[in-house]
Amino acid sequence: MKVDVVAHIHAKPGKEAELQAVLEGFVDPTRQEEGCIRYDLFVDLDHPHKFTFIEEWASREALVKHGQSDHIQAGRAKFPELLAEPGWVQVATKLK
Repeated sequence: MKVDVVAHIHAKPGKEAELQAVLEGFVDPTRQEEGCIRYDLFVDLDHPHKFTFIEEWASREALVKHGQSDHIQAGRAKFPELLAEPGWVQVATKLK
């Protein structure tokens, strides 16, 4: 079953560019992962410290494997110094 993910990530004041670089570093390697259908990064036009990933995965297993990948683990290790609050992640499946 396909799964969709919406992940909201907020930078600490003054850390926007640094966090953006980390998040952008996730995109190309993730798009090459088995099971990745969509992996897009957005920034809020009115609140440039707010980033959102919209993702689509072939299965929950592919998503779990993604979370364990080296590039994601390396980026997450930098989150304590960059994030204003813990990220908010919703994993769902499309009904219609």
